[in-house]
Amino acid sequence: MLYKLNLEHILFLDIETVPQKQHFSDLDETSQTLWEQKSQYQRKDEITAEDFYERAGIWAEFGKIVCISVGYFNMKGDQRNFRVTSFYGDEVVILKQFKQLLKDHFSQTKHLLCAHNGKEFDFPYIARRMVINGLNLPYKLDLFGKKPWEVPHLDTMELWKFGDFKHYTSLKLLAHVLGIPSPKEDMDGSMVKDVFYEENDLDRIITYCELDVVTTAQVFLRMRNEELLSDEEIKKV
Repeated sequence: MLYKLNLEHILFLDIETVPQKQHFSDLDETSQTLWEQKSQYQRKDEITAEDFYERAGIWAEFGKIVCISVGYFNMKGDQRNFRVTSFYGDEVVILKQFKQLLKDHFSQTKHLLCAHNGKEFDFPYIARRMVINGLNLPYKLDLFGKKPWEVPHLDTMELWKFGDFKHYTSLKLLAHVLGIPSPKEDMDGSMVKDVFYEENDLDRIITYCELDVVTTAQVFLRMRNEELLSDEEIKKV
């Protein structure tokens, strides 16, 4: 099945998220209480809700998107390019720009979205933040009434499971075992909050997000047993 897919019909993506507020104390009293209730089964008894707030960006109800990076193939004869671009800054602007991209270039039935762990994280997170921000869902994220085989989403982690429901594999590990050269990343997901709030270095987050998009595309190519992208084929637009 993977071999039959047209690479130009796939939009690869990754998102970076942070807590809505920098500190737990910045939340209003109701939000603090709701966060304590939401996180009580995820944190150990000795860890307070305030200490655990470092991870609030993982939940769409308490986090926000600061960057969406996308990548897509552009084929011209034997030439293959992978173009990467990012939406960043104000969350509402990010979501509107991403929605417009889907509407203008990836709205047809043949088009698919692809992310690593996208079905559990990226796709529902984007959809929830759109609803929270009062935006109508684009067709590619509105799953109501769709049959499983009609959902236009690909997930490289799910593809790697091969039917194993309990198997989790990080993008970094999967890239390593598939022999994909590791990009020179100077951060990981646990650092995004501090880089955003403490260092105010959005460019660093964008670079990290874009590298994950490229790695996801490389994993997809390996799963099709195709040649990996060279540095010359990757274009920032």
